[in-house]
Amino acid sequence: MIVAIGLLVAIVGVCIAWRGYRYYNASVVDLGMQKKEILYIPTGATYQTVKDSMNRRGWIADEDVLDRMAGLMSYTGKVKPGRYEIENGMSARSLLNMLRSGNQKPVRITFNNIRTVDKLASVVSRHLEADSTDLVAAMTDEAVVREMGLNSETRLVIYLPDTYEIWWNTSPEDFVERMKKEYDTFWTEERRAKAEEIGLTPTEVSILASIVEEETNKADEYPIIAKIYLNRLKQNWPLQACPTLKYAMGDMTIRRVLKRDMEIDSPYNTYKNRGLPPGPIRIPSKTVIDAVLNPAEVDYMFMCAKADGSGRHSFARTQAEHNRNAEEYHRLLDGRRIYR
Repeated sequence: MIVAIGLLVAIVGVCIAWRGYRYYNASVVDLGMQKKEILYIPTGATYQTVKDSMNRRGWIADEDVLDRMAGLMSYTGKVKPGRYEIENGMSARSLLNMLRSGNQKPVRITFNNIRTVDKLASVVSRHLEADSTDLVAAMTDEAVVREMGLNSETRLVIYLPDTYEIWWNTSPEDFVERMKKEYDTFWTEERRAKAEEIGLTPTEVSILASIVEEETNKADEYPIIAKIYLNRLKQNWPLQACPTLKYAMGDMTIRRVLKRDMEIDSPYNTYKNRGLPPGPIRIPSKTVIDAVLNPAEVDYMFMCAKADGSGRHSFARTQAEHNRNAEEYHRLLDGRRIYR
């Protein structure tokens, strides 16, 4: 009798142990042929939202086990939004531990060649939960921009083109704050000292760098063109930068700037106005910013696109030499029937 009772107790114990093992360690994730997948949990999601999302993709191997473990681990009231990497064959315990702790995988955001807030928001929103409208609102928030010491013309300088790792569910406000921190980190004491040495603030360096980057895509020309503009600023000459006219006209694709364009009434018309324009005409890259901070040791005052169609520039010290270069270039444009 005692033996029978002992055997029964042992059997019950084994059953309980097996049931516990099943719930704690049995696989609840079935990704088919895939080893890993990404599960997005939106802000405000419930446990049902998470389960529905996985069910739609056929990723739940044992819903009963998942439900019971979610209750035992108190996950149903602790759902955290984010972008999670789940693995095929994960147990309920492993899956829920990851989701409950918010152990998500960051996204990588890369942006460059950006000229406007709308374009930047569009690019960034492809990788974040936030939509472009909310991102634009955060980027243009007057109080926040003013607190940064910027304004509606200069607010884009804090967004340095690069690749950043960031949480998918980062709010628009936190994204702006993150970019400001990256900007402050970039502007080391050494860079600030170099900016002071050339007589510009960090914001003014970015403005000038934006013009330089629109002038050429040849990296070896960046420091030369930067120096030409710095020479002009030092001599109190107007910059006479064609890209600023294109920006004022709202068309950066213009190939040929005409004399009548130089009469446009705009603060970005650097033919009529001396000094730098009020803001950047694009978001300049770190490379070009550093080129402005480390300009070439040249005494050129003029530049003109070369007449060989290479996209490179001829540089000159005198007006006469520049005029000859310009005439050659205009002949090239005429020959190619480029009138605008």
